[in-house]
Amino acid sequence: MWQDFRAFIARGNVLDLAVAVIIGGAFGKITTSLVEDVVMPIVGAIFGGLDFSSHFLRLGPVPAGYRGSLSDYAALKKAGAPILGWGEFVTQVLNFLILAFIIFILVRYATRLMARKPEPEATPAPTEIELLTEIRDALRTRS
Repeated sequence: MWQDFRAFIARGNVLDLAVAVIIGGAFGKITTSLVEDVVMPIVGAIFGGLDFSSHFLRLGPVPAGYRGSLSDYAALKKAGAPILGWGEFVTQVLNFLILAFIIFILVRYATRLMARKPEPEATPAPTEIELLTEIRDALRTRS
């Protein structure tokens, strides 16, 4: 079983997939930062300081003993209050759309780049007459 597992892991496509997952995770963090630190502040500035990530709708009572602000999304969520965090959802959807668009651009560029690569021309195989002629000439030079 161990040998089968090693053979499975050593296959090229499994290693490629592992590298893709690791790079994808790092790329996801970059995209998250782009959305949270660049795009959303611009959207907030356009809409008068609106920060989507902290918008929510409280669905029930605040847990007993909670002493924090009733408008603090993170504190309410940590306390276990039933809330619908629609602002965070909007932020994540925007994050996904940006990531999907960037991947679309990369795949489109890679496809065009690969299409431009000319295939090497295959040399035609010699005919029977050409092969027989080469054999005859080789035998003549031996004699």
